[in-house]
Amino acid sequence: MLTVAEAFRKFRSKLELTQREQDDASRRQRDIRAFMDDCFHIDRDFLSGSYKRWTKTKPLKDVDIFCVLGEDERKYRSQAPGVLLATIDKKLATEYGRESVTTQHRSVSVNFGVTGEEERVMSFDVVPAFDKGHHFEIPDTKTKSGWTETDPEIHAEKAKAANDAFSGEWKGMVRMIKRWNNENGKSVKPSFFLEVMALDLLRPPFRGDYPYEFMAFFASAADRIHQEWPEPARLGPPVSDGMTTAEKAAARLSLVAASNSIRTAINLSSRGQNGDALREYRKLFGEFFPLS
Repeated sequence: MLTVAEAFRKFRSKLELTQREQDDASRRQRDIRAFMDDCFHIDRDFLSGSYKRWTKTKPLKDVDIFCVLGEDERKYRSQAPGVLLATIDKKLATEYGRESVTTQHRSVSVNFGVTGEEERVMSFDVVPAFDKGHHFEIPDTKTKSGWTETDPEIHAEKAKAANDAFSGEWKGMVRMIKRWNNENGKSVKPSFFLEVMALDLLRPPFRGDYPYEFMAFFASAADRIHQEWPEPARLGPPVSDGMTTAEKAAARLSLVAASNSIRTAINLSSRGQNGDALREYRKLFGEFFPLS
């Protein structure tokens, strides 16, 4: 039987992207870029979001492709953001099918119709952007202005710094926390909110004990879920604005329950009931958590 430490290391490994998934994401990106370049003037594009930061959890979906539009498309900036998103939606639907394309408040999603069991990307989010100084401006139909400033490169830099300070364990722990969120009905939305909290709550140095680190994280996140949590680049609206007060109250209960479950598992381990402890962790993190 696995020890708890071995089980968490194996769990972390199972959530890492395989070479096949990385290759599929790269191929999909090239295909979308080529199609978008036929329809629009694309200055440059790159993968961004949690995929780029290596904090994306399984199954692999909603991978962000950032398409920085050239000056020929600047006309869209003077119009409502929905015009640009609708135009991209219409173009992508001609290539990928109407049923596979959906407009969101900042992007247009393309669903490839694969299951989470396959080592392939389930969906991409195409995020149109304009250069604005040293960062970017993207559509955001949920804001009053209709546009939001952001800088995914700053997000990536902060994630890397946190991972380095945490002995290379920070990104893996964020993936595991996001997996808990998936198993818990995504009570914290968006999952990026959890990542932002982890920048502050997973404090170095890493002491080598996953259960205690997770128990402390969930307890602290529950205590502070109602606080305002700024977007890491401090350009866009707070990440915490994506949830209502009622949703945060419900999330707080889920976070408290997660901390209590880990405490229960720790107590089981201390009594020599290792198998029961592993099963408690699996109830919390889902079937990706190994028992053997």
